[in-house]
Amino acid sequence: MIEGKRSTKTSRLRELLATRTLAIPGAFNALVAMQIERAGYEIAYVSGAAISACRGLQDIGLLTLSDMATEAERIARSVSIPTIVDADTGYGGPPSVAEAVRVFEENDLAGMQIEDQETTKKCGHLSGKSLVSVEEMTAKIEAAVHAKNDRDFMIIARTDARGVEGLKAAVQRAATYVEAGADALFPEALESAEEFRIFAHEIHQRAVTVPLIANMTEFGKTPLLRVAEFEKLGYRGVLFPVTGLRTSLQAIDRLLAELKLFGSQKDWLHRMMTRRELYSLLRYTDS
Repeated sequence: MIEGKRSTKTSRLRELLATRTLAIPGAFNALVAMQIERAGYEIAYVSGAAISACRGLQDIGLLTLSDMATEAERIARSVSIPTIVDADTGYGGPPSVAEAVRVFEENDLAGMQIEDQETTKKCGHLSGKSLVSVEEMTAKIEAAVHAKNDRDFMIIARTDARGVEGLKAAVQRAATYVEAGADALFPEALESAEEFRIFAHEIHQRAVTVPLIANMTEFGKTPLLRVAEFEKLGYRGVLFPVTGLRTSLQAIDRLLAELKLFGSQKDWLHRMMTRRELYSLLRYTDS
């Protein structure tokens, strides 16, 4: 296990998002986080949807702070790169959000994302979402900011307003969230490259300079754009929150079907990580 100082990870996250546009893959366990780091990525992400799925749960806000803190800590402490955690709606009102910040800071996370849906949330790319008021969300952000012990710990405000109130409302909400102290903005479920361009333009017209985060989840409302395209559009972080999990599940599905049919896994050996490769990833030689 790599021990990294929280302040180093938090300041590094700020530095990275301030200087260039990066792909940010999702890690659904510590071993995948280690693969992400070894592949050369500089930031990892812990998705609420992915962690829920790994527990056999739907992404409707069923994870508790304790659930997420346990998983996120294992992931964050397994790597030296900064990790952002998805805190859904903050697990309750402002006091709960403040507690989440304190717990995630202690657990080696570098930043926390919070969204403006109602507590009984849905995946951001589904219809029928409901939002809290702007006042309620800003109160949560203010509580998060005031709870920080490490000033570099990032509070990322996600707005799901595009699918409920429209793009103009998403821009207005996002700008208000920055006034409340948000360190970065995440507009969820925009529906075209042009909408991403408009969002960034309108935000910058309001003299808002915090980093913008885009979500490249598959099979949703957002077209799959390249990281280089987002760089031109003015975004600094591009999340791939469930990409690794979806790929892994598909591979396991196919393996199980063939194993049941043929009674052997030998035709899959070339698709597997070898024992030596797994041991190398686990850093057996370091112990």
